[in-house]
Amino acid sequence: MTYRDPVPQQPVVEQTEVVDDGYGKIRAVRAMCTVISAICTLFAVVLAIHILLVLGSANGGNGFAQFIASWSGAITLGLSDLFTPGDAKMQVLLNQGLAAILWLIIGAALTAIIGRLALPVQARRIRYRRTI
Repeated sequence: MTYRDPVPQQPVVEQTEVVDDGYGKIRAVRAMCTVISAICTLFAVVLAIHILLVLGSANGGNGFAQFIASWSGAITLGLSDLFTPGDAKMQVLLNQGLAAILWLIIGAALTAIIGRLALPVQARRIRYRRTI
C-alpha cells in the first residue's frame, strides 16, 4: 500500500516583489486636502452666520449668538478694524465678509498647492468644461 497525500502539492511559485503603487500616499494627501477645505469652509460659515446675526439685530445675550461672536472674533484674520464706516453693521459686513472670502480663497489655494506638489501627475484631479 502506497501513501497518498490528501492535498495535492502545488508547484512552488517564485516570490515576486510587490510594487507600491502610491495609493496610500494619494489617499493621505486627498484626506489632508479635504480636512483643510472643511476647516476653511467652517470658518467662512461661522463668519457668515455672525454677519447674519448682526444684520438681523440678534439678541447679544443669547448663548448661540455669544458663541458665534466669540468664534468669529478669533478667526477674522486681523481684519476686524480694516474698514471703519459709521455704521457698526456695515463694519461687520465689510470686515468679516472679507475675512470669510479670504478663508475660502486660502482653503482653495492650499489644497491646490498641496495637490500639485504632493500628488503624481496621474492622480491629480482634472477639471474640465463640457461643451456641446
